[in-house]
Amino acid sequence: MTKKKVKKGRRERLDRAKTCGFIAPSFIGAAVFYILPFFVVGYYAVIDNIISREFVGVQNFVNLFNNSIFRMAAKNTALFSAIAVPLAVIIPLLFAILLMRKMPCGSVFKTILISPLMVPTASVVLIWEVLFHYEGTINNFLLHFGIDRIDFFKSDWCLLVIVCLFLWKNIGYNMILFMAALANIPKDITEACMLDGAGPVRVFFKIKLPYIFSSVLFVTILSLINSFKIFREVYLMTGDYPYEKLYTLQHFMNNTFKSLDYQKLSAAAIILCAVMIVIIGILFIIDDKVGRDIE
Repeated sequence: MTKKKVKKGRRERLDRAKTCGFIAPSFIGAAVFYILPFFVVGYYAVIDNIISREFVGVQNFVNLFNNSIFRMAAKNTALFSAIAVPLAVIIPLLFAILLMRKMPCGSVFKTILISPLMVPTASVVLIWEVLFHYEGTINNFLLHFGIDRIDFFKSDWCLLVIVCLFLWKNIGYNMILFMAALANIPKDITEACMLDGAGPVRVFFKIKLPYIFSSVLFVTILSLINSFKIFREVYLMTGDYPYEKLYTLQHFMNNTFKSLDYQKLSAAAIILCAVMIVIIGILFIIDDKVGRDIE
């Protein structure tokens, strides 16, 4: 019996060593490329410069909030996310509900919505420039109705143009996620509710929405992350310094990096990370509460 225990203990230690060996490359990679750089950024955020390296505490953050360009970039980023993210959740959800009802030409409609996922970023930029350029298709179309040309990328219309671009790229993928979530809802529960006299709207808000809320949370977080990636398209269309309403935090951080102001860049990165953690934390708390209600 004792020998069996010894052999079992050796086998468990061997299995544990093998497991650690398989995990080690991933852990080392995460430590080198994610964890260590995070601490380096935190270090740069509390020193005056990389030469003297004197500790200044929160002074870099104070200087950052006193920077009018940073405040403008943060305002524009928050405004864009506040408009684009809810639309990127609500519109795909509506499309998913319609397509789950076996609407005519549903497969064609899904193909049209998913096709933007296959279009490279450079091609997307080219399409939008052809459409919204001062000499582009939409301005030529407006001229037929006696409407003057609009410089969409240098006017108050610029935010609407970028929101449309963001939705065009993300609606199809989000719709597929919602369709998968809706397909997993137990049909017997919805049928029982409808037999009790509940209408489609009441069934959706009382039964379907709580069941797919985790998917709604995931799509919201994904859309929030993607809203920061819109910088690529804006940068390719407008360059380093676009119209002020298109100047986002990513432009600010990119230009700060080019000027080698690592302290300001690090402080901005930490603030952005903290805001994202707070928002995602709130969403998870809401999801946990909804999950307990379903149980």
